[in-house]
Amino acid sequence: MPIVLRLLPAVLVACLGAATAQQGTKNGDWRHYGGDHGATHYAPLDQVTKDNFDTLAIAWRWKTVDDQLADKTQFKPFHFRPTPLAVNGTIYLPTGLCQVAAVDAGTGETKWVFDPASYTKGMITHSMFHHRGLEYWTDGKDERLLIATGGRQLVSVDPKTGKPDPNFGVGGIVDLAEGLGRKINPRSIAHNSPVVVCRDTVVVGSIIMDFPTMKEAPPGHVRGYDVRTGKMNWIFHSIPQAGEFGNETWEDKSWEYSGNTNVWSMMSADDELGYVYLPFGTPTNDHFGGHRLGDNLFAESLVCLNAQTGERVWHFQAVHHGLWDYDFPCQPNLVDVTVNGKTVKAVAQVSKQGFTYVFDRKTGEPVWPIEERPVGKSTVPGERAAETQPFPTKPPAFERQGVTKDDLIDLTPELKAEAEKILERYVSGPIFTPPTVIGENGKQGTILLPSVGGGGNWPGASVDPETGTLYVQSQTQVCVLGVSAPDPARSNFKYLRSGPYEVPGPQGLPLIKPPFRRITAIDLSKGEHAWQIPFGEGPTQHPALKDLNLGRLGSQFPGGVIAEGGILLTKTLLITILANADESDPERPAKGSFLQAYDKATGELLHSIPVDIHLHGGPMSFLKDGKQYIAVAGGGGDVPGELIAFALK
Repeated sequence: MPIVLRLLPAVLVACLGAATAQQGTKNGDWRHYGGDHGATHYAPLDQVTKDNFDTLAIAWRWKTVDDQLADKTQFKPFHFRPTPLAVNGTIYLPTGLCQVAAVDAGTGETKWVFDPASYTKGMITHSMFHHRGLEYWTDGKDERLLIATGGRQLVSVDPKTGKPDPNFGVGGIVDLAEGLGRKINPRSIAHNSPVVVCRDTVVVGSIIMDFPTMKEAPPGHVRGYDVRTGKMNWIFHSIPQAGEFGNETWEDKSWEYSGNTNVWSMMSADDELGYVYLPFGTPTNDHFGGHRLGDNLFAESLVCLNAQTGERVWHFQAVHHGLWDYDFPCQPNLVDVTVNGKTVKAVAQVSKQGFTYVFDRKTGEPVWPIEERPVGKSTVPGERAAETQPFPTKPPAFERQGVTKDDLIDLTPELKAEAEKILERYVSGPIFTPPTVIGENGKQGTILLPSVGGGGNWPGASVDPETGTLYVQSQTQVCVLGVSAPDPARSNFKYLRSGPYEVPGPQGLPLIKPPFRRITAIDLSKGEHAWQIPFGEGPTQHPALKDLNLGRLGSQFPGGVIAEGGILLTKTLLITILANADESDPERPAKGSFLQAYDKATGELLHSIPVDIHLHGGPMSFLKDGKQYIAVAGGGGDVPGELIAFALK
């Protein structure tokens, strides 16, 4: 009884004329986090092919220099997960402790390291010490590397010397704890994602404590700074202030104290239009909104701003009055496609919900209709869930949504019966079923699919500008959302999330049918899936399954991991990492991960190369002296972080 996914026709070659080739990396460089400002993650390189990928070998390994700070700080970096930049033969990347390093792209030898001493500002909020990437800027004469650190610093560094820019801020550093327009606890806000520069403006988001006990929190306002001087030119109020558009969506003056509503992930930019695209997150707190009634613009919205002025051009809110932690978790993808014979400069935003929202990136007009549909009401006292939520009519969701008995694991009658008993403990229903009070009607909360981790998460999607095909990794995983009244001496919320997130499935297996993780190819010209495959072998050797000949089931992340890696596209290949497979997965290495290559047109797994450390970052590719390299970051935590570069033998 093999697991087979229904595939729609994979006529990718029909789209070859559907997109301009203006995006993707150029000249063998990788100058921005997503390869380019459009987040294509596409390198038009072709030395590494399906015929020789299995001969890739490690060309060099660079170990993070954070260990050299042991005498200066007790803090230890978490997973090493940056996507490095490659510019003119040099690799640039941040470390977990927010140092900036330059590395020879051909040898892996360190050229210089700059330490802004971010760690002296105290423990980073919400997450362990890690950083996803830098931004590179040049006007053709001057050039700079920019990083927003965990210590609330905006830092500008000269790529040639590794020295801070003396004309930028104070000694090359701007204090990001200032300028939010509200008194905040600086320990509740930080930065670990790359900034973006468009029209000489550095656009900066933030991460904010996700598990607050008080309803007062730092706002996730986005700011624009002059790339040459560090002067703050504008601020966009993600929580609209008095008299501003959207202020009425925060009832009872909740805009005065509510926080979060931040861009914690990566941003994109259209340098020709001069627009930046911002994926916003959920307001404080994630799962109870009785203190912030209303739709809560611009939470969980995709917002397009004029990069030079900070003025809103257009916006789309994907979740009204968010209660599910359904942040927009990743960088929007920009690509030009032909839809019904018309060329569209599009922006596609994948989501935790499993939806892909596609718009004209100049006007914000949806490429296909997005319908407001009725959803469930909240039973939590003081809560008022939105009556409707937006549902794209195209493309189809790339993940399973909502939970009924039909969604439960049914690979054997015993597993199905046990799963049905487990489901009875919870409130369940379609997507956007609101959280419930733990113990209400004897239930342990609301079961949510996709979980708060998605669906899609921070690795996001990649897009081939030659074909207009978008590729996204996702996971099929449930969680529980239950709330209860906190101790009023420790919190001024009426309700906070409580109880376990995880839902134990039958016999240690997932509660839901496979595949448990997948890769989906979406034809953005048609709004259809081109193909969808299980990603990873999955628990095929579990005692209840090993004799069933199921085929690939998709590998779940164990131990609370919600996302890793991402997708690199080249002329012919889709390249990714398979890491942290579950314990009963035969592809789980004793330690480490796999670097994998797939056929872009069909999803066929071509090669899988074992690597001796856990890989965490998004893979990228570049040329050095005419030779193609593929690099990916891994390690961190209990072992040193490393950047590993592969090349043909």
